[in-house]
Amino acid sequence: MKKILFLLLLVAQVFYAQDEQKIFNSANEMYKQQNYEKAIEFYKTLEHYNLISSELFYNLGNAHYKLNQVGPAIFYYEKALQIDPDNDDVKNNLVFAKRLALDTIEELPKTFFQKININYIQKLSYNEWAIVIVSFAILGSILFLLFYFSNRPGTKRFFFVISMLSYLFLIITFFITFNQYSLANNNKIAIVFAEETEVMNAPTLNSEELFTLHEGTKVTVLDRVDNWKKIKLADGKIGWIIANEIKELDEI
Repeated sequence: MKKILFLLLLVAQVFYAQDEQKIFNSANEMYKQQNYEKAIEFYKTLEHYNLISSELFYNLGNAHYKLNQVGPAIFYYEKALQIDPDNDDVKNNLVFAKRLALDTIEELPKTFFQKININYIQKLSYNEWAIVIVSFAILGSILFLLFYFSNRPGTKRFFFVISMLSYLFLIITFFITFNQYSLANNNKIAIVFAEETEVMNAPTLNSEELFTLHEGTKVTVLDRVDNWKKIKLADGKIGWIIANEIKELDEI
């Protein structure tokens, strides 16, 4: 009975994979025929079922770009880079898409430690840093056992020092992981989807208007109150925007 169930599951999985590939091929064919709206429909079918990949988001970005839909194009290019940060094709197309955005946001100068954080520490996600923690924990434990069972004083001293260094790096990477986790959960990146929207100084419609943003601008979400989100720009400006006029990168 178990063998029959296994075979049925295997057959179902094969047909499901074939169906997925068929939808993807249909989307690519619609794209080649310059029927970008239909291509987006097919791509979004795969996205809806969480069959995501860097290639899927890249193609979605391209289709939206062809339709001059700046916000969605930048959004999907950014999502493609989340999965594959070293994809040069995505990076190049993102540059072209950003040129269509109306807002020019100049970033604040970075401190030395901020540059270290961005260029090195943030290259790994908090999940990847957690793997580093486990690796140092295992390494430290092995070295400590070697220290404990070693009989030669010089060897014992060597294993003890290296094991303590491993535990020190473990503590450092723990704080890095915690910091990365906090950043990922408290500072979410979003893209403005509204063609034009006003940013207010409070989460109410009758509050003071601070500045105007346009489609495709990248913002950081700091907080949420009812149907409003508190955002921060790269130049340090902060304000409140209607929630459905932006879309966070972790939204599917």
